[in-house]
Amino acid sequence: MEGVEVRVGQVIGTVTVNRSHPSLKGAVWKIVVPLSLDNLLARSAAQAEELVVYDETSSHEDCRVAFSEGREAAQPFDEPKPVDAYVAAILDHIDVRPLGDY
Repeated sequence: MEGVEVRVGQVIGTVTVNRSHPSLKGAVWKIVVPLSLDNLLARSAAQAEELVVYDETSSHEDCRVAFSEGREAAQPFDEPKPVDAYVAAILDHIDVRPLGDY
């Protein structure tokens, strides 16, 4: 995904809606907490504010996911959709290394 900023987050729940934009009929929404580098390195348990994220990956609670926000969140769709955040991938494994290790 060249040129697209992707963040890491953890799914903590699901959102149920009773009305939505017609282009989002049947959409699945997840509540995701963005994870910082300190969270990933287990140096901090402080949590960022949760986001509601469009999900087509079938992620579940406690999954770690890659997600994009803003204009990039609407790029995966053929037709424009009013989406502010989009789950791009389920992450099976995250390997965090200090920059000096490369």
